[in-house]
Amino acid sequence: MSTPDFPLKNHLLAALAPEVQQRLLPQLEWVSLPLGTVLYESGDTLQHVYFPTDSIVSLLYVMEDGASAEISVVGNDGFIGIAILMGGESTPSRAIVQSGGGAYRLSASRFKEEFHRDTGTLHLMLRYSQALLTQMAQTAVCNRHHSIDQQLCRWLLLSLDRLSGNQVTMTQELIANMLGVRREGVTEAAGKLQRQGVIEYSRGRLTVLNRSRLEELCCECYAVVRKETRRLLPPAPSDK
Repeated sequence: MSTPDFPLKNHLLAALAPEVQQRLLPQLEWVSLPLGTVLYESGDTLQHVYFPTDSIVSLLYVMEDGASAEISVVGNDGFIGIAILMGGESTPSRAIVQSGGGAYRLSASRFKEEFHRDTGTLHLMLRYSQALLTQMAQTAVCNRHHSIDQQLCRWLLLSLDRLSGNQVTMTQELIANMLGVRREGVTEAAGKLQRQGVIEYSRGRLTVLNRSRLEELCCECYAVVRKETRRLLPPAPSDK
């Protein structure tokens, strides 16, 4: 079971001005997010925003027949609930925990109050929203134009950037659901990476052994998202 983590391990919370942190941190509520937890379904009115610390949440679009595809991932780099900032209060996507851990949540009303109260907070959250939209757009391009092998590399790199260590706990079936492809395609792609010594996969645990090689095998989509995120947002605390 995940235990409470320090809230400033979330990069956005860490980037807030000290006076904003003093107002918001006492109102944050830590929540455990086991693998598979659904934070909201398509069309739900969002009651909270979530700031992950050691968990990853996938935003998925789900079709009428139940098929789904991931449009973005959110970890300690950001927050869940940008629809609240846009005034829509809901979204047609589903938010589901891809990698279990924890997060801090804040009521939507309190978040909006701070968003409109402090110009620095407004600009930070809008820049994060732009970075997330870039990831969504690049994911759509990648899913249309690049191979399953390249998509898997992109997905692994984005996940690793939001976790400590070099391991992702995820079955191939779940990865296939995230990418919107057949499980056999993920099995074949993962097998290629394993034979090249890039990853090791066993019983739902995928360990990256050679990250630099993984980046070489990836398409340009990961680099585009990483560059734009670094341009728009302050460096992570560990990068300072």
